[in-house]
Amino acid sequence: MFSANLTTFHPTVFILLGIPGLEQYHTWLSIPFCLMYITAVLGNGALILVVLSECTLHGPMYVFLSMLAGTDILLSTTTVPKALAIFWFHAGEIAFDACITQMFFIHVAESGILLAMAFDRFVAICTPLRYTGILTPMAIAKMTLAIWGRSIGTIFPIIFLLKRLPYCRTNIIPHSYCEHIGVARLACADITVNIWYGFSVPMASVLVDVALIGVSYTLILQAVFRLPSQDARHKALNTCGSHIGVILLFFIPSFFTFLTHCFGKNIPHHVHILLANLYVLVPPMLNPIIYGAKTKQIRDSMAHMLSIVGKS
Repeated sequence: MFSANLTTFHPTVFILLGIPGLEQYHTWLSIPFCLMYITAVLGNGALILVVLSECTLHGPMYVFLSMLAGTDILLSTTTVPKALAIFWFHAGEIAFDACITQMFFIHVAESGILLAMAFDRFVAICTPLRYTGILTPMAIAKMTLAIWGRSIGTIFPIIFLLKRLPYCRTNIIPHSYCEHIGVARLACADITVNIWYGFSVPMASVLVDVALIGVSYTLILQAVFRLPSQDARHKALNTCGSHIGVILLFFIPSFFTFLTHCFGKNIPHHVHILLANLYVLVPPMLNPIIYGAKTKQIRDSMAHMLSIVGKS
């Protein structure tokens, strides 16, 4: 099973190679990977802990922020530890079901959460008097179900499309984690449907989110610049600054990775893989730092928590 052959089989184990072409640098690459992963888990974990422990941070904005932090932890944890195991111990074996799990969390609902956060800022700035009436606990629960329902509905056909394929080539994947098209290319059948669905449907969902976020912030900016005082405008813009930074941090690497896959035929394969790894590392690492730096309530709550820990 661990070598190429012409016999059809359904692999139970795949072999991940890490970053082919950079094998001699795997140990050195593992150092920044490990540091970024630890920063991401600790930062997002601390953010969730602060939001849960502070009653003043139980509003809709912070609920969505906790969802984003939890999603970032899941995204990086399902991919980075396996990459580190490859770099350190050459432990590239991964079960088929574990591959599917990685794919699910790579396509996780982060753009939907960012859209929900943009809607939260739109309501808070454009209709502040109706904020608590619109974003009720029931409304937040429905939005959460819609976000995760769409993610599951998008990824489930990918799982079905992979499981239906006959595999007659190798089970070796030249990557540090499983991704849909990389696994589909190991099949000995027509994967046109996989290619079209794998690129078009998830990208269409992201494009819809980008368009709606753009509309939200267009309306927000119109409302902000109609405010009478400069202080009020500055305060309103400051509340959106961290969210805009996180949006850019997520969508720019996402689109760049997508474009290099589609049109970067001359880009070396190891560059594609490095970009894919940075996509699952950099946003989860920087998101809590951005929110911690730009949101006063989070900074104050974090400082208060640290002071209590220091005294104990």
